[in-house]
Amino acid sequence: MLLKLLDGSSIEVENSLNGHDVASKISTSLAKNALAYKLNGKLFDLYHTLPEEGDFEIITSKSKEAFELLNHSTAHLLAQAVVSLFKDAKLGIGPAIEDGFYYDIDFGSYVLKEEDLAKIEAKMKELSKENERIIRKEVSKEEALEMFKDNPYKVELINELEGTISTYTQGDFTDLCMGPHVPSTGFIKHFKLDTIAGAYWRGNSKNKQLTRIYGISCFSKEELEHIEHIKEEAKKRDHRKLGKELGLFMLSEYGPGFPFFLPNGLILRRQIENWWYEIHQKHGYKLITTPVILSKELWLTSGHWDHYKQNMYTTKVDDRDFAIKPMNCPGALVVYNSELHSYKDLPLRLGELGLVHRHEASGALNGLFRVRCFTQDDAHIFCTRDQLQSEIEKLLKLYDEIYSTFGLDYSIVLSTKPESDYIGDDAIWEQSEKILHDACVATNKELTINPGDGAFYGPKLDFKLKDCMGRIWQCGTIQLDMNLPERFDCTYINANGEKERPVMLHRAILGSFERFIGIITEHFGGAFPLWIAPNQINILPVNNNFHLDYANKLKERLENEGFRVTLDASEEKLGYRMRNSILKKTPYTLVIGDKEKENNTVTYRKFGDEKQISLSVDEFIAKIHKEINNKEFLIDPKTI
Repeated sequence: MLLKLLDGSSIEVENSLNGHDVASKISTSLAKNALAYKLNGKLFDLYHTLPEEGDFEIITSKSKEAFELLNHSTAHLLAQAVVSLFKDAKLGIGPAIEDGFYYDIDFGSYVLKEEDLAKIEAKMKELSKENERIIRKEVSKEEALEMFKDNPYKVELINELEGTISTYTQGDFTDLCMGPHVPSTGFIKHFKLDTIAGAYWRGNSKNKQLTRIYGISCFSKEELEHIEHIKEEAKKRDHRKLGKELGLFMLSEYGPGFPFFLPNGLILRRQIENWWYEIHQKHGYKLITTPVILSKELWLTSGHWDHYKQNMYTTKVDDRDFAIKPMNCPGALVVYNSELHSYKDLPLRLGELGLVHRHEASGALNGLFRVRCFTQDDAHIFCTRDQLQSEIEKLLKLYDEIYSTFGLDYSIVLSTKPESDYIGDDAIWEQSEKILHDACVATNKELTINPGDGAFYGPKLDFKLKDCMGRIWQCGTIQLDMNLPERFDCTYINANGEKERPVMLHRAILGSFERFIGIITEHFGGAFPLWIAPNQINILPVNNNFHLDYANKLKERLENEGFRVTLDASEEKLGYRMRNSILKKTPYTLVIGDKEKENNTVTYRKFGDEKQISLSVDEFIAKIHKEINNKEFLIDPKTI
């Protein structure tokens, strides 16, 4: 059996060997550090017998797959500890997630408390020291049903499976799982159980609510401590906490998942929206709005009625079925078809800040991060096939321009055709995936492949943003769609006077406006750059009897310059008012006393800096205009 290694070399091995055997043949140190192996792009347990020859890679703690592998295994260790401590507990599911793992568990009548986590952690450490091998076993459906007959959650999962089913055993504990896992529990040493939450079984509010235990696992103590520090920092920056403190938004039980924007939040939002319109007009977009509610016939044509109805809000109007739009693309197609088009009109870039509604599970709602109505910064680009490459290249430059404005780095993931529940021919999918891939290569953009995660109508490039704390957020997307123009019979007249089908690009950069505002609230810790800050300048007269008149005139002048200004003339002491201005993260706080009144100057203190600096009013105005025009950061987000 021939295996091709990462360095381009090859190794000939016997058919009966497993991943650890191969690692041992390569080097003793590699075998010692091996966790699993990858063969032809698929991950296997380290001791799984090689199923075929091909491209071979040993997974170690340095591999990109290692974090997920470790955390999935730690979820099993958590489950083992729980069932040994709580005899009535019934296990649901326990996957690895982007920042750790969780396990959903039915504790029966017992209500798990935060203090129970320490007890569970202690048991996990005890089990880890036993260093039990984690052993995979394949069983029939009948055997699996017998093994888990006392657990209705596992039985439900098993009944949905076909063919051979796999289980994993460590010591006296066995769980249903596809795997893979680390070789033994001894690899699981540095972990922390984080929080407890409620979660409906399988995300359905009609099902029983289970207890979800979140945690994180790392390969070193230092890495775990670093992540715990980031989590503590994230708690301080929580957009729900800052949203309340800074008057940005609120949520109400009258509309779960439907956020209310408060005055400060609306100012922040409007500044970003106005800039969005400005930058898109500069890049040749035509701006539109489309109706929030449209008839069933439209959604049948688009495919949403068959593929997305469970997430749509529907109603009847004049005995016809209608749906509130979950996406903006069908409306853009209607706009395109409202008039004839020539090849000279293309590319046609239609931009829309469109309000959409999606019926998310109540257990998944999370501040502005997961809501049921949000504004998508969509654009739909209609072009010829020859224009695709250049259009995607232009888009990539636009993404750079917008993300850099907020100091956000990003990576790109190409999501390919789903295994099922998709529309269109396989050949069209393959061609579309190649075009997206080649566009990234042509612009020197690195990308990774996420097999099977494309939209039901086409492949996509997903943009993963990294904030100042290193957290990853899925925001932007470019989706290449040759299917919907076909379904909507979109055409243009080509240079030969014949009808031809355009190609459609679906594109969002910020994604959900609501979610993006939540992200940058945490990224900037509420200390927004001056150009979007709800209140830019706060004026504090030292003594109202002597300085208020000058302060009012100064406020009027600054407002005439277009700045957002408040004046705190309360009777509180100056120190108290200064502290309050800082707590509200006001970019510039001006102290007005005798010297400022006499010299027509201002003395300012910038947020994050204890220095007080005096300037003439004209110099200060010029400084603020420059900072706004250049969209400068108020302070390095990492230092807030």
